[in-house]
Amino acid sequence: MTHEWMLKTLTKIGFKYPDAEVYLSLTRDGSQTAREIAEALKTEKRRIYRSLENLKAKGFVYANNEHPTQFSALSFEKVLETLTKTNVEEANRLETEKERILSRWRALIREDSAN
Repeated sequence: MTHEWMLKTLTKIGFKYPDAEVYLSLTRDGSQTAREIAEALKTEKRRIYRSLENLKAKGFVYANNEHPTQFSALSFEKVLETLTKTNVEEANRLETEKERILSRWRALIREDSAN
């Protein structure tokens, strides 16, 4: 498995590219500080913190309470499980709301056509 293939896979399943780079760094190299990640990726620490916050909000990365903070990645298997569950729930919600949305959409189109 190449690095580029892994990054492409992460972006295909919904990661933003910078977040994919950070997640991949953590999965390949283990727990790290934001500074270590920034050095490994040769980028600004500010960009790394932004990605870490995005990943933490999704539950894909977690941090310890030490100083400096060490960040770790959730296993890729768990990430896939989470994304699958989220996508299934979203599809079910959309299916449930489909008729109401279409009805409203059609009404708005008729309103616009009448004006």
